[in-house]
Amino acid sequence: MKLNEITDNAGATKSRVRVGRGIGSGKGKTSGRGFKGQKSRSGVAIKGFEGGQMPLHRRLPKRGFTNIFAKKFSEVGLARIQQAIDAGKLDPKQPVTVEALVAAGVTRRVLDGVRLLANGELKASVAFEIAGASKSAIAAVERAGGSVKLLGAEAKTAE
Repeated sequence: MKLNEITDNAGATKSRVRVGRGIGSGKGKTSGRGFKGQKSRSGVAIKGFEGGQMPLHRRLPKRGFTNIFAKKFSEVGLARIQQAIDAGKLDPKQPVTVEALVAAGVTRRVLDGVRLLANGELKASVAFEIAGASKSAIAAVERAGGSVKLLGAEAKTAE
């Protein structure tokens, strides 16, 4: 087999229609746009226009909102931490902090902190010092003989 002999399967690709190439082509003259009017000209985008009737997207009620104070956490699973420990990138004897996770390449960027999730299994006894963790993740870490210290919990109780 040679590179110049490689072809796609028959019927796998459709060649594009070349418009405006003479009347005999079937897509000449007006190029399938009909005659005159706004939609025959370039730069037209009237999506959602319903002929003057109130468009559907305006007839439906508005719902919900975006909480501008919501925290965005980097989520890390237990399996990913165990993988880093097995590879020797994380030391289970030292407390696992945000800086240690970034240095080990477990997470790339820390948004408002790191949240631990119970994806996978943790075999090593590790002490975590992170912003958040799910209940099942805390239970899994404590089952393995480790501990989870949540940072920023003081700010939540001060309300």
